[in-house]
Order: sequence, then structure tokens, then C-alpha cells
Amino acid sequence: MPLSIQAVTGLLAACALTVPAQAAPFMPADDTQVLERVPARATNPRARELQSMRLAALRDPNNVDTAVALARRYVEEALAEGDPRYVGHAQAVLGPWWDEAAPPVPVRVLRAVLRQYDHRFDLALADLDAAVAAEPDNAEAWSWMAAVQMVRADYTSARRACAGLAPNTTPLIGTACSAYVDSMSGRAADASRVLAGALRAATDASPAERLWALTRLAEIEERRGNPVAAERAYNEALSLGLPDTYLEAAHADFLLDRGRAAEVVKVLADRGRADVLLLRLALAAKAAGDPRADGWARELGARFDAARARGDRTHEKEEARFALALLHDAKRSLALARSNFAVQKEAADARVLLEAALAARSRSDAAPALDWLERNGVESVVLRALAAQLEALR
Repeated sequence: MPLSIQAVTGLLAACALTVPAQAAPFMPADDTQVLERVPARATNPRARELQSMRLAALRDPNNVDTAVALARRYVEEALAEGDPRYVGHAQAVLGPWWDEAAPPVPVRVLRAVLRQYDHRFDLALADLDAAVAAEPDNAEAWSWMAAVQMVRADYTSARRACAGLAPNTTPLIGTACSAYVDSMSGRAADASRVLAGALRAATDASPAERLWALTRLAEIEERRGNPVAAERAYNEALSLGLPDTYLEAAHADFLLDRGRAAEVVKVLADRGRADVLLLRLALAAKAAGDPRADGWARELGARFDAARARGDRTHEKEEARFALALLHDAKRSLALARSNFAVQKEAADARVLLEAALAARSRSDAAPALDWLERNGVESVVLRALAAQLEALR
């Protein structure tokens, strides 16, 4: 299977899994219910294309090719905009096949994608395993498998998924996938060198490919304590002009860590529709003394309350950070961070747990993240500093 935007999207899932404070997928009561109206203006070809795809699916809801194309597009929109409603829209489109034991492979891959958004990782992996067994050259399935295994901190399985992806994608994406795994398992310096070299060599790479690789490179350099190289990679990724909520959030965190909150407010002031960006906006506004800080914090708190009322627990990392930094409630933050880390184990998940445990002065509560840090040889200046502070509590 040749490389497509879907394969790159799958790799981006490793980021997007942690991006939105996800809402539970919304299922319409019947086929006539309007989910959302998007004006298809001549000046907005993206909206016009999406509207055309919606109309095609409404005309023939049992056409699997049409449904898959629209569901995949909704996933792309969710990643780009951080709007969890698109996840529910995608599931609704796949409704005719959703409960089948063995749906068509494209449906099976997308069902896995939507399941992982709801943190149903075992079910997602079962679908992906079945997909690659049926189609060993399915780059989309391999890339999402790597993404899910990275979030679970199963780096051995993630590396196998990257090996399955490599023959079916471009050299840049194949290299970037393996480098991403290496960067979290004791080989960050090599990962940085190899990935930077692959970017230089990939003169014909698509903007989407470059965005993913540059974002990974920026984060690797940031964890290694090389802020100049990290900012250079972030800026190059942003200059591509592609909408990507994860990139915006990661860059905002980079700026916040360096006391550049005013820059974050300026960049994100009109991006609060995505919960993860509203979180960064509220944090930045507070740090910068912006008078809008309290309003943004109240809005974010209301969103978390609404998610909790729905029984949605996929927002716990963001809410833990909110509770600690904006509510100064270390106990609540720690409970949320512990629950979140039991499900997903990336660097950002570890950081919020370590910070909450430090605020609560409880090294024992940080044990899962500390064990993950040591067992995998994770290289991170920030995480190692937090671990040292927690060790001092003994």
C-alpha cells in the first residue's frame, strides 16, 4: 500500500491521543438529525469538500467506500482542530458496520482509531492485528498500531509495528517511526541524529510528513535539554501552515516552560475551541497577568465538569494539570494524574503525575512514573529533575 495522508495521520495519533479532552462519541437519534452545518463557501474549499462528502454519505449510507472516506476525513479534522465532535461524527458514519465481528478492513482500521480515542486500547489493537493479518501492507493500520503501543509504553511492540510500516511507507516516515520509539527507550541522541538526517535527505517529503517528523524532532531535542534546536524544529513545523492541534499545544508548552506566556496568549487567543489549547491559554494568561485568565479558566472548568457528568474520563491528564496549576488542588490533581497514568504513559503523562506528587509531597504516589522512567531509560531533563526532587522527599 503506498504512503498516504492516512499513514501519516496514524503516526500523528501518538500525539493526538493525548490532545483533546475527548468527549464521548455522540450518536444521533436517527439518520435525519443534523450534526453540524458547515457553510460551503467558495472561499473555503475545505469546508465545501467536507460538505460534499457528507451529502454523498447521506445519499448512500450503506456504501462502505463513501462512509470510510468521510469517517477518515472526520478523523483528520479531529486531529487538526482538536474538536472531539468529529470523533462522534465518524462513528455515526460507520454505524452500519460498527458491531460486525469482521467488518471490511478499512472499517476495521477506522473502528480501531475511534476506539483508541476512547482509550479502549485492547479493542483497538485487536482490530489492528486483524487488519494487518488480512493486509500485511496496510500502512495505515501499522502506523496506528505503533501509535497505540507508544501510548501504552510497550516499546517492543511499537518497534515491531514500525518495522511493519517501514516497507510500506516513505524512508522519512519509516525512519521517524523507529526514531520516535528509540527516543523514549534510552537512545534519544541517536534518534535525534538519525531523524535530523532523514529530514535533510527527504527533499520530496510532503508537508504532512515533514510536520510529523519535525514535531517529533522538536520534542526529542526539548527533552534532551537542547532548546535552541527544539525551537528551530518547532518553528519549521509551524511554518508549514498545516492545522495541527498537537503541534500548537506542544509549542505552547515549550514557550510556557521558558517564561514566554505572553507569546502563547497572542498565538492561541482565538484557538480556545480545542480543550487542550484552552488549557494552555488559561495557563499562559494567568502567568502573563492577562485579565481574561479567570474567564478562560472558568470555561475550561465547565468543560471538565460536563465531561465528568457524561462519564467521560479521557480528559484526566488535562484536568490534572488544570487542578494543580489553576485551582492549586494538589490532592485532586494527584488522583487524576494517577488514574490517567494507569491508562497512558507518555512523557506528558509522567510529568503531570510527578508534578502532582511533588506538590502533594508524596513520593509513593509517583512510583509508577518513576518506575517507567528508570525501566525504559527515558531521557528527559525535566522529568529527571522532578524525579530528583521526589527522591529528596525520602
